[in-house]
Amino acid sequence: MAVVTGAGRGIGAAIAIGLAARGARVVIADMTPPDATVATIGGAAVGVAADISTPAGWAAIEHAATAAFGDVDIVVNNAAYYPNHPIDDLDFETWRRTMSVNLDAQYLSAKQFVPALRRRGWGRFVGISSNSIGLNVQGMSHYMASKMGIIGFMRGLANDVAADGITCNAILPGLTHTVATEAQGEEARRAVWQAQAIQRFAEPDEIVGPVLFLTSDDAAFMTAQAVVVDGGQYRVG
Repeated sequence: MAVVTGAGRGIGAAIAIGLAARGARVVIADMTPPDATVATIGGAAVGVAADISTPAGWAAIEHAATAAFGDVDIVVNNAAYYPNHPIDDLDFETWRRTMSVNLDAQYLSAKQFVPALRRRGWGRFVGISSNSIGLNVQGMSHYMASKMGIIGFMRGLANDVAADGITCNAILPGLTHTVATEAQGEEARRAVWQAQAIQRFAEPDEIVGPVLFLTSDDAAFMTAQAVVVDGGQYRVG
């Protein structure tokens, strides 16, 4: 059984639908009730409105999961907060909210679910980071710091739980065609595409395959990794 956060729309919704299509039962978490995603999946899904930046939010997610389906095996932390603020305009409240949603949630999910996963000897954590950490993106220092932190936390957590059959990895998508990116003009879109080998935005469904792999038994020996899925924009290695 899987938990996917920020799954009311966009990449999170696509991941939840993809996991359900593979046979998983899915708890879909978002700030507001994710009714559309639940309706798309049907009986294999339950929605919960929860603030994933708080311990109470994760307790609510586990309660919904247990009541509907039982034990959680997979956690995909996809929810994100990403206002654009150059450093001169970046206030501490925005900094903290960015960190709490994007990074604190990773820690809180581990604290909530690692004990039970250890007892069962199997589990998967996937943190959705961002390829922006390797790009020239202005006004996003807070966001980039939080997304780089996801990679560090997944790597550190992997060391702590590897002996218990639990893997922890990060996925770094590039800009993806969602409601959040639709407002970008053609010129801005092309500026992104021209830096990629595949010159278009990703579709949400194209982020799903790597998630399905990392949460499967096929990836049992893959942990503490950062997998870039951005059409060849940010090239590492």
